[in-house]
Amino acid sequence: MGKNYRQGRLGEEIKKSISGYLLNGIKDPRLSTRIITISAVEVSSDGSYATVFFTPLTLSGEDSNEVSKEVLSAFNNAKGLFRTKISHDIKLRHAPELNFKLDSSMEYGRHIDEIIDEINKPER
Repeated sequence: MGKNYRQGRLGEEIKKSISGYLLNGIKDPRLSTRIITISAVEVSSDGSYATVFFTPLTLSGEDSNEVSKEVLSAFNNAKGLFRTKISHDIKLRHAPELNFKLDSSMEYGRHIDEIIDEINKPER
């Protein structure tokens, strides 16, 4: 339980720090004007890397792929700021290197639901 427990705790603290910075501190309009959900943070076993999974909210008239690319590039541009914020909030000697990835689990879940609905549809 020891190592996985520490990774999970560290991941949750990183998630809380990034979410708080998105709400109150970030000045990039690509991130500050959007509603972005940080769904998960996976930390490597040695704590040197953290993968941050995010989902941006898209409006009905927007292309979700374009919004995702825009938000991903904004996150990649602000990696250093997030890393500094994390090291101050959690008081880490070495903040992990951040990798940002789009969380596609919601889209995958919708796709699976459609498949199940298609299978369960009564034959005519």
